[in-house]
Amino acid sequence: MGKLPRFPVEGGCQCGAVRYSLKSAPLAIYACHCKDCQRFSGTTHSLSMVVQEATVDLTTGTLVAFNKAADSGRVVRMLGCPECGTKIWNEPAGNTGMLIIKAGNLNDISWAQPIGNIWTASKAPWVLIDPSVPNFPGQPPSRQPLIDAWAAAHAT
Repeated sequence: MGKLPRFPVEGGCQCGAVRYSLKSAPLAIYACHCKDCQRFSGTTHSLSMVVQEATVDLTTGTLVAFNKAADSGRVVRMLGCPECGTKIWNEPAGNTGMLIIKAGNLNDISWAQPIGNIWTASKAPWVLIDPSVPNFPGQPPSRQPLIDAWAAAHAT
């Protein structure tokens, strides 16, 4: 696992209209292989970064929200740039005080190595999944195993 950067770190959308600052380390980063993430990213998966909402500052711009039905059947509130459409984060149902930031929109993703995978049942057949990390065929009942694995990997 790579070394974490000094915080805060910054990220934002493609056009620069939306910028944010993450003041402390995430609780976990994982790869999501659901069909929605494949469509949103235009590739095999997206990187999801679990953070406490209080650790994020929206520094430039405003976000536009929309609700979508997820592969799990839950409704997910998605937030992104109203200008270019870049998805910035979502507010997970039932996880008050948490955000799931799309780690690909960080200025520097060199340290953002995922600790596990979700929705592996819908991954592309040629994507290789490390069996030694937490993996879930669908939506996990809790992100806690991913959070625990991230904490263990980054313990000092």
